[in-house]
Amino acid sequence: MATETESRNDAAVEPIAEAMAESMIKVRDLTHYYGPMPAVENVNFDVKRGEILGFLGPNGAGKTTTMRILTGFMPPTRGSVTLGGYDVVEKSLEVRKRVGYLPESVPLHTEMTVTNYLKYMGTLRRMSGRRIRTRIDDVIDLCRLEDYSKTLIGKLSKGFRQRVGIAQAILHEPEVLVLDEPTIGIDPIQVVETRSLIQDLGREQTVVLSSHILPEVSMICERVLIIHEGHIVAADTPNNLAQHLRGVEQLEVEIGGPPAEVLPVLRAINGATEVTHHPRPGINAYRIKFREGHDLRDEISRTVVSHDWSLLSMQMSGMSLEEIFLRVTTAEDEPEMPD
Repeated sequence: MATETESRNDAAVEPIAEAMAESMIKVRDLTHYYGPMPAVENVNFDVKRGEILGFLGPNGAGKTTTMRILTGFMPPTRGSVTLGGYDVVEKSLEVRKRVGYLPESVPLHTEMTVTNYLKYMGTLRRMSGRRIRTRIDDVIDLCRLEDYSKTLIGKLSKGFRQRVGIAQAILHEPEVLVLDEPTIGIDPIQVVETRSLIQDLGREQTVVLSSHILPEVSMICERVLIIHEGHIVAADTPNNLAQHLRGVEQLEVEIGGPPAEVLPVLRAINGATEVTHHPRPGINAYRIKFREGHDLRDEISRTVVSHDWSLLSMQMSGMSLEEIFLRVTTAEDEPEMPD
């Protein structure tokens, strides 16, 4: 039977365990200066345990600086970052045990074979010899490097070097995986394979993914952060961001009729703010933008029928991640975004 003291201790531990399960990474007021210029300033966000987070921003926005601080490779000027409950400055070694990092430029030893390089990385991480041997087999299989395990890294293509980089990042079975532009510079087939690998890893680990390929982030990530000029300007799921930003509605319409006649008629509809033609093989599609609260579907249907054209399809469409990204990083008067 539990004593009163034990009960109190259990009660105290439960909220801590629950909080730990909720957030794997906590960033509070993160600021880092290069000389007098801030690369990131007062950045705040959390990453839940088991989440795949997309981290987006233009070049120079502060993505790589933030990722280096998350992984313990550099300290912040001020603010705090904890990973798995450990402060990245005060408990740097504990953090590094729990994080795998794939930088944009992977520091591979090109004169080593894939297997020898992975052995070397395992030794640096103070893994036992038995565990190194077991994990090398696992990661070579997971990253589909079986045919190249004895190949010099310098003779591998860019895509396979990326796979070796991912293999070293997951060798020690980290709880958190930080990937900086993991598909940059590789061919389309390898992009698809790398994307699939990241999704598989995300089933077991917390993943923070930086990428310039916005459709890739939409397909892989559950939530996105957009950083601009060192500040987080958007943080939510792509769908929720689109809902929040949407001051303009969009319709995708396919109409059977001569585009030269259809376009000016659609543009003349009261309430339409922009009409663009998007031809596809055998189909003339149009994107019609209109102010929120001014549903034009009835008017468009009547217009098409009155001109004896065919209305093949009509559906509402949300903002793409590219549109969201451009909206929050280029607009002069950026809307206030949810944290």
